[in-house]
Amino acid sequence: MAGRNGKKTVGSLVLSLGVCVVAAGVAYAFIPHDASKETPVKRVDYRIELLTARRAASYPVAAPTGLPKAWKPTSVRYQGEPNEAWHLGFLDPDGEYVAVEQSTDKPVRFIDDASQGAEETNRTQTIGGEKWQRYEGEKYDALVLKSKGSTTLVTGTAGFGQLAKMAGALEMKQDESA
Repeated sequence: MAGRNGKKTVGSLVLSLGVCVVAAGVAYAFIPHDASKETPVKRVDYRIELLTARRAASYPVAAPTGLPKAWKPTSVRYQGEPNEAWHLGFLDPDGEYVAVEQSTDKPVRFIDDASQGAEETNRTQTIGGEKWQRYEGEKYDALVLKSKGSTTLVTGTAGFGQLAKMAGALEMKQDESA
């Protein structure tokens, strides 16, 4: 008799556990989830890093001026030698990613890395009197400006309209006093 009650207990336990798992799955599927509880991306202040990069870089460092407050700076970094590199990342007003990238690295390698493999098209766009080359990719598109000693990209998930707005807002400066 004891053996039979043991089997009933284990079977009942397995059945109860199965019912609980199914009930939890149904509850999870039908209870709405609030996506707004995700941690928002924080706005960064890039002024100090910009001043530092403009003092250290061998080329005029690009940063936007006059963009509306809806453009949210999210990341910044400057790397010195061997291939100086400046990065400034933003979320545009629609939440799309836009980055300003500059480097003294070989243009082919730098453009491929910064644009996540975007490929050069036969289209150019004149912005602020400069001719920017368009690149298109699966993940990022890019506008590329090759200058003496450095390459500048405006790249990201945003469309060419927003990339052009960023490129048009760029001011390239170098601190000559350092």
